[in-house]
Amino acid sequence: MAELGSKGVTAGKIASNVQKKLTRAQEKVLQKLGKADETKDEQFEQCVQNFNKQLSEGTRLQKDLRTYLASVKAMHEASKKLTECLQEVYEPDWPGRDDTNKIAENNDLLWTDFHQKLVDQALLTMDTYLGQFPDIKSRIAKRGRKLVDYDSARHHFEALQTAKKKDETKIAKAEEELVKAQKVFEEMNVDLQEELPSLWNSRVGFYVNTFQSIAGLEENFHKEMSKLNQNLHDVLLGLDKQYSGNAFPVKAQPRKKTKLFARLRKKMSSDSTPAKANKSPSPPPDGSPITSPETKTVNHELEPSTLEAPGASIPKSPSQPAEAAHAGAEAAGSEAAAGDEASKTEADSGSSSLPAVVVETFPATVNGTVEGGASSERADMPPGFLFKVQAMHDYTATDSDELQLKAGDVVLVIPFENPEEQLDVGATAMNLRLSKLQRDEGWLMGVKESDWIQRKELDQCRGVFPENFTERVQ
Repeated sequence: MAELGSKGVTAGKIASNVQKKLTRAQEKVLQKLGKADETKDEQFEQCVQNFNKQLSEGTRLQKDLRTYLASVKAMHEASKKLTECLQEVYEPDWPGRDDTNKIAENNDLLWTDFHQKLVDQALLTMDTYLGQFPDIKSRIAKRGRKLVDYDSARHHFEALQTAKKKDETKIAKAEEELVKAQKVFEEMNVDLQEELPSLWNSRVGFYVNTFQSIAGLEENFHKEMSKLNQNLHDVLLGLDKQYSGNAFPVKAQPRKKTKLFARLRKKMSSDSTPAKANKSPSPPPDGSPITSPETKTVNHELEPSTLEAPGASIPKSPSQPAEAAHAGAEAAGSEAAAGDEASKTEADSGSSSLPAVVVETFPATVNGTVEGGASSERADMPPGFLFKVQAMHDYTATDSDELQLKAGDVVLVIPFENPEEQLDVGATAMNLRLSKLQRDEGWLMGVKESDWIQRKELDQCRGVFPENFTERVQ
């Protein structure tokens, strides 16, 4: 007890505070349950709403202003490093070196002055403006507690007056407590009623002064910075005139267009050239004839038991059955008539860079879509139809084999085809290589849907176009 008294807090005061809290809690519960009326002041409640809104706006403005100052600081550092880089690359014997050093120094001073003035005239003023809100907020909360005390004293006094057995002593004491609570509440209420509207109206002048200061500082800063930039421009212009013969021309990088068919022919020609010089492969070790015309592949390696003459080893292509069958028949006839020609054909196909792909029976794919096959074609679509794309941007054709596209055009994508090469025994390999080139280079083959509907002439309407100018729709 003595310890409490030494700190200025007595047991009686603690008990009084606890009793007040209990009384306030009881009064609030009764008011929420509707068993006790509550004193309300709509005008003051509106002032409190305005106060909270003003505090929220001021806090946001302070946060954004600090972010702005941090950006100015970061821009200062970036500008400083850029000018330091200029000083390092500016050789001593070049004209205007002293001027560039002076410009860099003035640039640094200008940024520093701008940042400091923003802090003094905007941020510190903002902090002072917001510094008055915590005290007022605590007074509003205290005013609310005193209002509850006043309502509680009023209800207690009214209850004693309406009681059946009246105790004049208790009534007098209750009346005295009521007058005291009312006086305390009204004093705080009157002060806040005058102060809150005044604070609410002061926001206009504060916002005007703050943003005027920022605008004025920015205007002066940019004026001075413009002068420094003009001086630097003049110095560099003098340097350019003295070394005008050493100007570095800046040219746009030309677009590289891929000739898919030309690259394919060149690739297949280079693959088949060394094969023609090799001797024909020897027959199977056991000398037994090959009875099955089917060729199997496991992990892209030919099984020893399936090696045979090239004419029989070429299966019918799903997309070109007639041509493949015709090629097989011609190869078989050539083998019966002249064994040298058959050996040469087998050497050509066996020495290709993709030997397993030549004999695989699954169809080629373009960007993950199965190429060819009866299931992927429809009667109203061009042969080999894969999917639809829609042009997202205009594209101007730069060659005769390209499509001219406008944004919104629908293009029917079809496989790359070359009639001259498809008659060769490496037709399947050619299609797969074209698909690979297509994926690497980003070009597609197709025909505009409008041209196909009107003409139904694939050879005259088809062409290549860049894939990144389109978006797949089907």
